[in-house]
Amino acid sequence: MLKLNCVQATRMLSESQERDLSTPERTVLRVHTWICSGCRNFGGQLGFLRQAMKGLASRPDDTALSGDDEDPPAPGAR
Repeated sequence: MLKLNCVQATRMLSESQERDLSTPERTVLRVHTWICSGCRNFGGQLGFLRQAMKGLASRPDDTALSGDDEDPPAPGAR
């Protein structure tokens, strides 16, 4: 595997969130993302989403998804 296309690169970026990539996989992925801004952006978005989900998962269960921490809209507010 000397060269990746974007489909392969995005799949590998996703897999890298779940497992450690081998040295050859990391190398070709690094080269591809150095060249391809779309895949580089996708990798950044994956990292952001992973951190956001970790933050959400660390919240107490009673406020994680209920929206209780938000102020209700003022009467008559649009």
